[in-house]
Amino acid sequence: MNDRLTQQIQFIIEIDKLKNILRQTKLTNGSRQENSAEHSWHIAIMAIILAEYAEPEVDIIKAIKMLLIHDLIEIDAGDTFCYDVKGNLDKAEREIKAATRIFGLLPSEQAEELRQLWEEFEESKTETAKFAIALDRLQPLLQNQQNYGGTWQTHGITENLVRKRMSPVQEASPILGKLVEEIIADCIAAGYLKKEPLAELIPDKL
Repeated sequence: MNDRLTQQIQFIIEIDKLKNILRQTKLTNGSRQENSAEHSWHIAIMAIILAEYAEPEVDIIKAIKMLLIHDLIEIDAGDTFCYDVKGNLDKAEREIKAATRIFGLLPSEQAEELRQLWEEFEESKTETAKFAIALDRLQPLLQNQQNYGGTWQTHGITENLVRKRMSPVQEASPILGKLVEEIIADCIAAGYLKKEPLAELIPDKL
């Protein structure tokens, strides 16, 4: 193999490790935790199916790319539970280091392309990144609805924390934001999600 192809194959083999990274969220049937590769596939499909609810400025193909690569850094950095305040303190540092190593396995122009996609997603300033992040947030909400509040029940997560976590969905798509409100209301009514006074327990960086 030539050097370029060798680098590309090395990267392809390396990212298989994402299948070993377990997330807190369980599958819709509650049978086990999903892994990060499954999560990335699921939200990429969501981008295709829900594209009609994106703002006109959103580049769906680019959003799909973001969703497929955004969690590759977890191979080194691990999956940090979104409600783990302590774990999130050094999350950015761990993930930047991981991005440098993992994307750096590729030929330089491909490494730069993926690094820029990852950084755009993380910065959440463009309409495309905002839509991609909205889907990243919406998917576990749907899973927790379907598995009777699995992760919420396990970790004592309450309505206010979930609303804080879901706020990017409303910003990216009013229609999907309305769906979020309906799901939260249904989950509270079903007893999957605990309601509490709005003034309590809303960390700034969720």
